Amino acid sequence: MLTYQDLQENQNNLTDFLRRAINVYKSDALYITAKEAELYARMLNPTIMTYKKILYTVTGKAVPDNYSANHKCASNFFNRFITQENQYLLGNGVTFNDDSTKERLGGADFDIQLQKAGRKALVGAVSYGFLNDDHIEVFGADEFVPLWDEETGALRSGIRFWQIDDRKPLRTTLFEEDGVTEYICRSGTWSVLQEKRPYIYVVKVSEADGATIYDGQNYPSLPVVPLWGNPYHQSELVGIKSQIDAYDLIKSGFANDLDDVSMLYWTITNAGGMDDIDLAKFIERMRVTKAVTLDDEQKVESHQVDIPYQSREAYLQRLENDLYNDAMALNMHQLASNATATAIRASYEPLNNKVDQFEYCVIDFIKGLLELLGIEDEPTFKRSMVVNQTEETQMILSAGQYLDDETILRHLPFLSLDEIDSILDNLAREDLERIETEPIIEEEQAIDESVVTD
Repeated sequence: MLTYQDLQENQNNLTDFLRRAINVYKSDALYITAKEAELYARMLNPTIMTYKKILYTVTGKAVPDNYSANHKCASNFFNRFITQENQYLLGNGVTFNDDSTKERLGGADFDIQLQKAGRKALVGAVSYGFLNDDHIEVFGADEFVPLWDEETGALRSGIRFWQIDDRKPLRTTLFEEDGVTEYICRSGTWSVLQEKRPYIYVVKVSEADGATIYDGQNYPSLPVVPLWGNPYHQSELVGIKSQIDAYDLIKSGFANDLDDVSMLYWTITNAGGMDDIDLAKFIERMRVTKAVTLDDEQKVESHQVDIPYQSREAYLQRLENDLYNDAMALNMHQLASNATATAIRASYEPLNNKVDQFEYCVIDFIKGLLELLGIEDEPTFKRSMVVNQTEETQMILSAGQYLDDETILRHLPFLSLDEIDSILDNLAREDLERIETEPIIEEEQAIDESVVTD
């Protein structure tokens, strides 16, 4: 891995350093795992997709089996786990004490970018948020080379790279504390696409010249902040990959057996010269033509057996349960439709423990962005939780005499954060109108009493 100090030592030959840094990073375990995890998240399990069935000739030569079924059944476990964890925490967006804070980060678009950053971090161990003046841009671990400081461990610089196709130009962006530079590589030849420029432009607008950039400035530190998916700095795929592979292989093998009609097998007498390939061709011919020609001394008999599916189903169920337990995820199929609030909360406890760690990472990420803007604020989240709304509502209302209006509203399970803010504004407006109206009513009552007395 190359570092920030390596960048400083190669300032005279930056294009060669960029090429070398990208190649070194692509051989790093974090990058390789991130690329592999993205395939699992897209239900493109590489273990299944590259699996090949093999036959052997009489001489022992291995050849591909092109005669029997080779279904590739990839499961959706990994995508389900990371989606559940990410949306559980970030599905309702983030709230700040000061409403203007989110506007400085991009407004409503910040919630979208934060969800994108969270997903990429869970898949590839880390993602990066680039504070681009008035909005956030997100990079994944498969497109950004971090250059860490050897002494402090801080992210001091980084290289974003992307390429539509191997035959197309490679685009790179070098992020440094004093500005950003664009490069392009065409057919192995590197060149500067855009000279180093500051991150923030100061624009002057006039009727004669229109918008003119006359000055620029940078942030107090590198405006690229890492978001880690967990405290271990590793992909959520680590630890459950082998179990997903086992599940997919067993499921695919079961489908192959059904397709090959494995409950029917054949015995052929006087056919000792047939190798695996000949036998496979015989089975394929029987499946297609339902007939076969034999020599005088040959004899073919069919035998029927039952597929041993019970053990496979039991093991698949065991694997599924283990996957949910090891991923600390919530299995909705095991949650009864009429479960009590206590039972639901108990089912969520493993997921809550895991998301607590993820939340600390997200808070550190957001505070890093706020520090760049010179803002002091605290982010809060409302988790997307399935609840027994009737029981939860009754419990909250029963304690209503001890709680203020805002606390009650924020604990009601059927209200969103935006609805709560709107209701609180309406209540405040009604209180203000009532305060303004009461003196008028009291004055009118006083006048009426004076008239009666006279």
